[in-house]
Amino acid sequence: MQPDEREAHLRGLAERLEFEVEKTGNRFSLTRTSDVSRPVREEGLTLERAEEFLNSWKLRGAHGG
Repeated sequence: MQPDEREAHLRGLAERLEFEVEKTGNRFSLTRTSDVSRPVREEGLTLERAEEFLNSWKLRGAHGG
């Protein structure tokens, strides 16, 4: 997959998991405030690491449980 395709896939997955995506340069921040007791925020992630984070969140279930 090309970088633009990977980023589009990342954004689609983030949307399904109710995360907001911010991109600064080549780094990503992911934030979720829906259905969590405290906001979940990961910052300064590479595209690869952001994908890994969202995939691990998906495996735990949408609510992180």
